[in-house]
Amino acid sequence: MAANPDAKRETLNLRVKPEDRELIARAATLLGKTRTDFLLDAGRRAAQDALLDRTLFNVSPEDYARFVERLDASPAPNEKLRRMMTTKAPWE
Repeated sequence: MAANPDAKRETLNLRVKPEDRELIARAATLLGKTRTDFLLDAGRRAAQDALLDRTLFNVSPEDYARFVERLDASPAPNEKLRRMMTTKAPWE
C-alpha cells in the first residue's frame, strides 16, 4: 500500500499497560519511528498475514498433484544448499 499523506485519518484508541507502552516506545525509537507508525506497521502486517492465511487457492486435481510432487521432490544438489546444511547455527 502506498502512503497517501492527504488521506483522511481516524483515531484508534488503545489501553496498554505501562510496561507494554515502554517496550513499544523502545522498539519504535530503535527503528526511528513514532509509536503510532510502529504500531500501524505491525498491525498492518499482522492483518495482512491473517488475511493471507485464510486465502483459498482452487486448483484442478492435476495441478495439485504436480504441486505436491514438486514439494516432495528432493532439491537438486548445489553449493549453497551444501553450505547451509553444514554451517553451524548461530545459537549453537
